[in-house]
Amino acid sequence: MVRSFRVAPGGALSGALRVPGDKSISHRSVMLGAIAEGVTEVAGFLEGADAISTMEIFRALGVRIDGPSAGRVTVHGVGLHGLRAPARPLDCGNAGTAMRLLMGLLAGQRFESTLVGDESLSKRPMRRVAEPLAAMGARIETRDGCPPVRILPVDTLRGIRYRMPMASAQVKSALLLAGLYAQGETTVIEPAPTRDHTERMLGGFGVAVARHGAEVTLRGGQPLRAAAIDVPADISSAAFFLVGASIAPGSDLVLEHVGMNPTRTGILEILRLMGADIEVRNEREAGGEPVADLRVRAAALRGIEVPPGLVPLAIDEFPALFVAAACAQGRTVVTGAAELRVKESDRIAVMADGLRALGVDATPTPDGMVIEGRGNRGAVFASGAVEAHGDHRIAMSFAVAALRAAGDVTVRDTANVATSFPGFEALAHSAGLRIESRERA
Repeated sequence: MVRSFRVAPGGALSGALRVPGDKSISHRSVMLGAIAEGVTEVAGFLEGADAISTMEIFRALGVRIDGPSAGRVTVHGVGLHGLRAPARPLDCGNAGTAMRLLMGLLAGQRFESTLVGDESLSKRPMRRVAEPLAAMGARIETRDGCPPVRILPVDTLRGIRYRMPMASAQVKSALLLAGLYAQGETTVIEPAPTRDHTERMLGGFGVAVARHGAEVTLRGGQPLRAAAIDVPADISSAAFFLVGASIAPGSDLVLEHVGMNPTRTGILEILRLMGADIEVRNEREAGGEPVADLRVRAAALRGIEVPPGLVPLAIDEFPALFVAAACAQGRTVVTGAAELRVKESDRIAVMADGLRALGVDATPTPDGMVIEGRGNRGAVFASGAVEAHGDHRIAMSFAVAALRAAGDVTVRDTANVATSFPGFEALAHSAGLRIESRERA
């Protein structure tokens, strides 16, 4: 069956809602809880397909995990060296984060494992992780740099000092996880700041992690101690509602308990540069992560040149930001975002194709896009159909675009929305989006 969204034009977003838990933190809560000593209690866990894939993998590695039930998960840790050899390949589904981080965590084990994924994940590059891990002494085999990934046992890893050629939280995290099993210190040097959930959570589990400017260092062999984790609402999932409420006249929406990690708030800074009306309320901390409630109201957006320094801090939110740019007055230019070409889809090409199919002047570039905004009034998007190519963020971005469309917008191939945002249609409908889901053979 092929799923699609059909979204009627117009409307406004209002009320108060809480989007699902942060996917990045949900992945890490299971991974670190599994290799900790003691029982880790997780609240707010994302019950989407990607995070469930991670949970099933650690069950296959011999870890008892209870849940999820209403966002609650209990992980019975086996300690740093307590994982068991799996009886079958470990299926990451569509979860690129899970696969890349697991490459690091499994590289130091004394058993063989193989990581596989779905058709989309099987096309995504893994050499960027495999090569620095090999420098640590890991034995990793790929198929032309892509999954499946075979990880062979080694006696020990050695710490390295690695300067990343491009900003990537997944590569950094994989090396730090491998560093737990390495002799000596592992240092990763970032060319630009990326999300720091791994470092924060390692600290919460009792691992000493040093940050000096662009360098992150940890010493191998440190044990992890079980911790309580409260997963914030995912700002990447909130992004669709931040953009939707900004572009739809009459919108006034509150998003509750949103993760405000400073390495993830690039979308707020970019939208504010475009003129968005976003108010941060009730700032607080949950499980070592900053959270807040966000009130967003409709505003007259303007096109901008996105500062390159903000790009890594909003890399997953650009599909939604491209929709905002189409609804702005004037030109928006995005550069330095080549990472978008190796996500679940080539997000630069796919978003450009979809925007043009709906009547927007969008020109893809090797590392970004130029969008000629069509202004703050009236319909911006023509009625029509776009292809999501199985990419959840593409699908949800074009769904909110219908708020400023001249007629119905159909988004095809949307089944993977459940990987990161289960219940998206129901939550979006409750906020005012005129969306329905359809299936066909």
